[in-house]
Amino acid sequence: MPKKRESRGRRKGDKGSVTRVQCDNCGAMVPEDKVVCVTRMYSPVDPQLASELEKKGAIVMKYPVTKCYCINCAIFYGIIKVRSEEERKRANPLQKLT
Repeated sequence: MPKKRESRGRRKGDKGSVTRVQCDNCGAMVPEDKVVCVTRMYSPVDPQLASELEKKGAIVMKYPVTKCYCINCAIFYGIIKVRSEEERKRANPLQKLT
């Protein structure tokens, strides 16, 4: 049976078994190297109130919140996109920082 991806959709390499992580949306247990983790800044203060406070000189803290999604939920929320077969096979060279 041919493989669809060389890495089989994982970032594990030769590690062996990997711990499982629960998806923050659906609760599915997914291998740690297969989850899609997204870090976003979260502020407990309402955005309109925060902008008014910042105009007056107050500092409103924002906290990083990391959420891990299974592949199904990541595609559903648009975090990752489904790519065509040619696009999957094409290697993207790293861009140089200038």
